[in-house]
Amino acid sequence: MAYPMIYRSKAPLRIGLAGGGTDVSPYSDLYGGAILNATVSLYAYANIELTDNNEVHFEAIDFQSKQVIQKDSPVELNGVLDLHKGVYDRIRKQFQEIPSGFKLSTFVDAPPGSGLGTSSTLVVAMVGVFAEMLKLPLGEYDIAHLAYEIERKDLKMAGGKQDQYAATFGGVNYMEFFDNEKVIVNPLRVKQQYLFELENNLVLYYTATSRESARIIEKQSQNVINKMGSSIEAMHQLKQQSLRMKEALLRGRLNEIGEILDFGFEQKRRMAEGISNDRMEDIYVAAKSAGATGGKISGAGGGGFMIFYCPGNSKYKVIEKLNSFGGHCKSYQFVDHGLTTWTI
Repeated sequence: MAYPMIYRSKAPLRIGLAGGGTDVSPYSDLYGGAILNATVSLYAYANIELTDNNEVHFEAIDFQSKQVIQKDSPVELNGVLDLHKGVYDRIRKQFQEIPSGFKLSTFVDAPPGSGLGTSSTLVVAMVGVFAEMLKLPLGEYDIAHLAYEIERKDLKMAGGKQDQYAATFGGVNYMEFFDNEKVIVNPLRVKQQYLFELENNLVLYYTATSRESARIIEKQSQNVINKMGSSIEAMHQLKQQSLRMKEALLRGRLNEIGEILDFGFEQKRRMAEGISNDRMEDIYVAAKSAGATGGKISGAGGGGFMIFYCPGNSKYKVIEKLNSFGGHCKSYQFVDHGLTTWTI
């Protein structure tokens, strides 16, 4: 029995280490943003199988959600698998119509609203699998920017720019954001022993709550538009935090990382209402009482993952304390590869 050709892709999720929120317009357009992040061994996957009919099947396996449309019909955005539809619609309009029906299926290793860039990473994986199938001549910057445009412009979803570039490039990156959507990705050559130590000491904790990042990000953007001084100053400080984090990682001054994260946690709260809440504050205080020297809320805030820096052998006590809050710690490794595509 002959199996149909399958096109596949995977793109890594990321942990934001410093500068979070400064990649969001209009702050990045007016003042320039800077972020430091690192990709981890949690992924968004996309697969395309061609079929011999005129139907387009979209499926999110992790949500047990499916929708079927006719290949030649207009795409209707109705809240069901809109990311899938948005990518398909943009690809066929900008590049070429797909010659036959097909099935696009996806899976993500972390839930939406978790603060690890799941939505944007999924869009990158889907753009990648279409590029693999159609042999599109797209470089890394092209794919990341296209994914950004699909999410922010076509689908009008609020958010920043870092996730698309992290997922596409992979590794530890210091990213700079300017007006006119200019982005520069600076890969960092962090010594392997420093990365191993960071990985050993950095606990990734899922709070067992998710949030809708768009609302928090809209408030944050509005604060910049309204020239709210305390919010803008907090973003300036977070931009400086990313420089401090870059220097600490490159020079191996890992004992400073908890303090740098703690500084960022203080600043991030000031950016917009809803970033932190009583439960997250309690978790943060408990982690520090057990030996963590600092931490942060991953992504826009309000829920999802938190990370904590636990020097020495303090992580075991920190994990024990965190488990009492009903969430769970997630194991991971840092990965240096970004979007990967292949055909079988």
